[in-house]
Amino acid sequence: MIEPPRETSTTSAKRQKIDQVPTASLDADDPLDDDDSESESDEDDTAALLAELQRIKKERAAEQAKKEMEKRQEEERIRMENILSGNPLLSYSSQSGRTDMKVRRRWDDDVVFKNCARSEPKKKHDVFINDSLRSEFHRKFMEKYVK
Repeated sequence: MIEPPRETSTTSAKRQKIDQVPTASLDADDPLDDDDSESESDEDDTAALLAELQRIKKERAAEQAKKEMEKRQEEERIRMENILSGNPLLSYSSQSGRTDMKVRRRWDDDVVFKNCARSEPKKKHDVFINDSLRSEFHRKFMEKYVK
């Protein structure tokens, strides 16, 4: 059997003494109001954590976008270098030294008697040939009248 609590002067005096807790015995980390402030601080903590999470997500997204942009720029730079260096007629050179744009010579360009047959006159000395078909007169005659 449970009896209802009695209001006596001794119990009210005890309550007053409990309510008047000396401030020296309080811990700095302990909250003064346990019920209301705890729920408010939980809400504040969750709001702060969500804000921190959003900030971290934004930083990571910005970092990812920056990496992708740098990668695209590097690929574009490499592509342009390949295009420009692929054609030797373009005067693009990333080096400080000048590149030689001469046409390469063939291996037989420096031969002494390269075009002798073309530049030599075709006049031959009058040589007597004892064959009427191979003689100079017969050749000229055939070129003049037959052809």
